Amino acid sequence: MLKGLLEGSLLALIAKRETYGYEITEKLKEHHFAVVSEGSIYPVLMRLQKNNFVTAVQRQSPSGPKRKYYSITTEGQEELERFKQHWNKVSSGVSSLLEEEEK
Repeated sequence: MLKGLLEGSLLALIAKRETYGYEITEKLKEHHFAVVSEGSIYPVLMRLQKNNFVTAVQRQSPSGPKRKYYSITTEGQEELERFKQHWNKVSSGVSSLLEEEEK
């Protein structure tokens, strides 16, 4: 389940603007994804690229080695929409169960 959540979350971040791996990790931390390490996002980014959901281009960094910048594709936008629909169904179901527990 975490894999699917991470894929959808990465697509949502990349859809906002072109970004690179370390920046993605920092954004995830800002959104309380503390359990996700930097090393765990790169395989997911590679899978998203392989599935043509994102493209990547290497650019010189202002400081240090080149960075790989990721952009969302049309297919990635469509996948993000599917993720949002699925997430809304799942999260409303979990919320409903939790509310029943409280009654």
